[in-house]
Amino acid sequence: MAIEAETSTVKYEEEFVLNSRGMKLFTCRWLPKNHEPKALIFLCHGYAMECSVSMKGAAIRLAKAGFGVYGMDYEGHGKSEGLHGYVPSFDVVVTDCSNHYSKICERKGNRKKMRFLLGESMGGAVALLLHRKKPDFWDGAVLVAPMCKIADAIKPHPIVISILSKLSKCIPTWKIIPTPDITDVANRDPLKRKEIRSNPYCYQGRPRLQTGYQLLIVSMDLEQRLTEVKLPFLIAHGEADKVTDPSVSKLLYEKASSTDKSLKIYPGMWHSLTYGELPENINIVFSGIISWLDHKVTTGNSRLEREQKYTNDNLLGANSKTL
Repeated sequence: MAIEAETSTVKYEEEFVLNSRGMKLFTCRWLPKNHEPKALIFLCHGYAMECSVSMKGAAIRLAKAGFGVYGMDYEGHGKSEGLHGYVPSFDVVVTDCSNHYSKICERKGNRKKMRFLLGESMGGAVALLLHRKKPDFWDGAVLVAPMCKIADAIKPHPIVISILSKLSKCIPTWKIIPTPDITDVANRDPLKRKEIRSNPYCYQGRPRLQTGYQLLIVSMDLEQRLTEVKLPFLIAHGEADKVTDPSVSKLLYEKASSTDKSLKIYPGMWHSLTYGELPENINIVFSGIISWLDHKVTTGNSRLEREQKYTNDNLLGANSKTL
C-alpha cells in the first residue's frame, strides 16, 4: 500500500516491493506536483544510509527543479528487510536496483524520458555497476564522492584485510572491522552528525565482516576497470574527503572511455556533499548538479535516437527482404 504526502510543489509517495528473493524492499519517489517530470533520476544511497530521510533534501531539490526522483533502500539498509548493515553480496544489491529502476523506466509514460543515476559514496559504486550491467540503458550519472577506492586513512592494514577476508566466510555478520567512526569522518556539519545518530534507519557501529569485504573487493574491482565506464557523467568530490579518495575520482575522469565527462573537486569540502556539508556548500554542489542535468536534457536524448535508429534499420531490413 502506497503512502503519499504533498507540498506545494512536490508529491511524495512510498511503498514496499518484493525482490526476486521474496524480501520486502522500501521504495520512494518525489515528483513535481503540477507537471510531468522532464527527466528521471534514480538514487543510489551510501553505506549505512537510506533514501527517505538522509536523501530527502537532495530529492526535493531535484524534484523542485523539475525531475522525477526515485529511491530504494538496499537489502539490510533503511526500511528494507534484511539484517541491518549486512550486505551478503554486492551483486544482489545491484540486481535489486536494476530490476526495480528498469521497470520504472519502461512504464509507458516514462519510455521517452531521459534516465540518470545519482550515486553517493558506496552508491557511486552501485551506479557504476548498474551501468556495467546495462551499458546502453542509462543516459548519464552524477557520481558524488564515488567509492572507486577506499581511502588509505580508513582502509585496514593488508594483514588485517587478509585475516578479515578469511573470517568473513566463517562469521560474516560479526561487527568487528576496526575503522574510524564514519559519521564523524564523512559529515562536516555537526547538526547532520546528530541527525544521523538519531536516525533509526541509519546503521550504527562497526561494519559487519562480509559487508566490509564486499565493499573492499568491489572498490578494487572498479579501480581496475575504470576504462569500461562509457556513459556521460559528472563527478563531484570534496578535496578534504577522508572516506573515498579524490585522486581516484580524478583517475576515473582520466581513464573512463566516456566522451562526455566532467569533474568538480570542491576545495575544503568533506565526503558527504549532498547531506553532511555546511548548508552554503550544499547549495554550491547542487547548483552544479542541476546545471549539468539541465544541460543534458536540453541537448537531446542520444539513447532514444540510437534506439529509434535501431528500430528503423530493422524495419528497413525487414522490408528489403520482402521486395
